[in-house]
Amino acid sequence: MIRIGPAGWSYKDWAGPVYPDPKPRGFDPLEYLSAYFDTIEINTTFYRPAARSAADAWVRRVAERADFRFTAKLWNRFTHERDTAFSPADVDAVHDGMAPLLDAGRLGAMLLQFPWSFKRTDESRQWLDDVTRAFRRYPLVLEVRHESWNVPGFYAELAERGIGFVNIDQPRFRNSIKPSATATARVGYVRLHGRNYEDWFRDGAGVEERYDYLYSREELDPWVERAKDVAAATIETFIITNNHFQGQAVVNAVMLKSMVEGGAVPAPSPVVAAYPRQLEGFVRPIASV
Repeated sequence: MIRIGPAGWSYKDWAGPVYPDPKPRGFDPLEYLSAYFDTIEINTTFYRPAARSAADAWVRRVAERADFRFTAKLWNRFTHERDTAFSPADVDAVHDGMAPLLDAGRLGAMLLQFPWSFKRTDESRQWLDDVTRAFRRYPLVLEVRHESWNVPGFYAELAERGIGFVNIDQPRFRNSIKPSATATARVGYVRLHGRNYEDWFRDGAGVEERYDYLYSREELDPWVERAKDVAAATIETFIITNNHFQGQAVVNAVMLKSMVEGGAVPAPSPVVAAYPRQLEGFVRPIASV
């Protein structure tokens, strides 16, 4: 099974290109997107642990979609703030926030996203071992960006522990890990970050600038094939589009869904209106919300 969806749903610049503008009274962006996609990656959990009340609300808001699954990014305390050891209280904060998703069977994967600077050293391997053991109750998937991890022993360790490898598309830098179709667990994962080379590595570039990229069909074609290869070796595979600027992640998620399913798919009407040329042939229009 291949699930496809964007990373996140709360972006101010999605008003218009993705969501109705102005939004109708009572409009819920999560419920809205769940009508078109069967997964969304939660990115707010990267910046702070989820509040249990928030996670309870996420579960309620997708109640009409029995087949919907979230994935969630692990708090960056465990992936980016590595100067000091994390505490049991840090771990408990994540467990408490994730409990509603886990209990409801709505958590498809917990994403451990490490930066390019996280290289395969003895110290990093020990850190990674500590983190993955702390969160072994979850279906874990691991994203590393440095080529030093690309050794057979690393993939064998992931497979032995049932941790999925995240296959990524990113602007290539020296020693950046290459595109792949690797499966090491029951859960497969693909993340597309865009290819904005100019801003990805530029000092002072904001998040919006770094993720300002729209894939063409020709660029997505190889990733569809890779995702199918991953899916053939897993129970469930997620394709997440992270190029969120101006709703481009939603555009590419729609395109990918159409390409995987082999036919036109529904899409939010504002997206079709904002990107008519890019979505031509991929969507079957439906009424606006």
